[in-house]
Amino acid sequence: MNGEKEPIMKYIVDGDIVLSHPPDGPLAAEIKAFAEWAREQGYARYSRYRKVLLASCFSRWLKKQAIRLRGISSEHTSRYLRSRARRVRRRKGDAAALTAFLEFLRRRDILRAEQQPSHRVTAVERTTQAFAQYLQHARALAPATVVHYLPFIHRFLTDRFGHGPVRLSRLRARDVARFVQRQAPRVHVKEAKVLTTALRSFLHYARARGDTALDLAAAVPSVANWSMSSIPRAIPAESVRRLLASIDRRTTRGRRDYAILLLLARLGLRASEVALLELDDLDWSTGQITVRGKRGRITALPLPADAGAAIAAYLRHGRPRSTSRRVFLRAHAPNGAFAGPSAIACVVRYRLERAGLPAPTKGAHQFRHALATQMLHDGASLTEIGEILRHRSPETTMIYAKVDLDALRTLALPWPGGAR
Repeated sequence: MNGEKEPIMKYIVDGDIVLSHPPDGPLAAEIKAFAEWAREQGYARYSRYRKVLLASCFSRWLKKQAIRLRGISSEHTSRYLRSRARRVRRRKGDAAALTAFLEFLRRRDILRAEQQPSHRVTAVERTTQAFAQYLQHARALAPATVVHYLPFIHRFLTDRFGHGPVRLSRLRARDVARFVQRQAPRVHVKEAKVLTTALRSFLHYARARGDTALDLAAAVPSVANWSMSSIPRAIPAESVRRLLASIDRRTTRGRRDYAILLLLARLGLRASEVALLELDDLDWSTGQITVRGKRGRITALPLPADAGAAIAAYLRHGRPRSTSRRVFLRAHAPNGAFAGPSAIACVVRYRLERAGLPAPTKGAHQFRHALATQMLHDGASLTEIGEILRHRSPETTMIYAKVDLDALRTLALPWPGGAR
């Protein structure tokens, strides 16, 4: 060799992903496709490199263990990582990377789906699931509402029937009252009101099905309604202005967050309505936006010019390539739609903290309150506010009457018989 070092061979997997050895083992043929998938999902270069490296090393280990393709399972990833940890320091995300690799292979039918341990569905779970189907299909409640209701119903049925059969015909008014009396003091008043609403809905459902002969919904105790005890917690208009001005719209995330906050501030949309907004909901020719609200209600609203411009800028220069029809997507890989309204609340909290602005809350609803408060100060009636915020009941809008006492006085009826 004349004392010369042997050159180091490199293997290019997907453009900028380079390995020191070509893939080997039962999964070698899938490494390149996995690398391409990771790039399409928007992962950064180093993250893609780690995923591909682990997948390649895992395949080589499988070959050494004489494990064939059809015999590979998630148990082998755990064994491999334990073996690897004896030689290389384990890093955060290694297990998740191999899990993603196996899921990728199953989607491509390279690996068979693993049999999950069978879970025996209890009578309480069956009853709760049937109620969930009723809420979704017969009542057309929003998924978030159903998610909030179900834990209370599961808890109520478990409290009454335990792990045995659920015989709703045996329910009595005292069972309902005692459950609420025990549970309500343990939670916030707002959560207690959700509890009683969920329980009444379930008991109406049970009676409609003929499972109970009595109107047990009437036995649900009322929770004190403190909704009119304080002024709605609205973010000040000046804070909204400063918050929007603080966002760097030269970045992808900045364009997305700016558009989201404008929709919250200009239209008073709920977090769930922003999260569920789809590309087809934007009618650029008429300047309208379709909002999918509570209980499946669909409303067309005029799209403010600045909000429309912000959305257009995000779609042109910020939104990742994706097959999802949702307008707003995750800023970090894997690319895709938001998991739910909590993601919008995270955007609000992140932007408030970045701007260093004090706010009544960290959630998205404060912008809805701010819009109503500003409209009231500008002379709008409570009816007009209710229409913009899409309230089903005028009582919901009445909370804003306290914001401006002068506006409230204009609503007062004259005293019968004139002044005395």
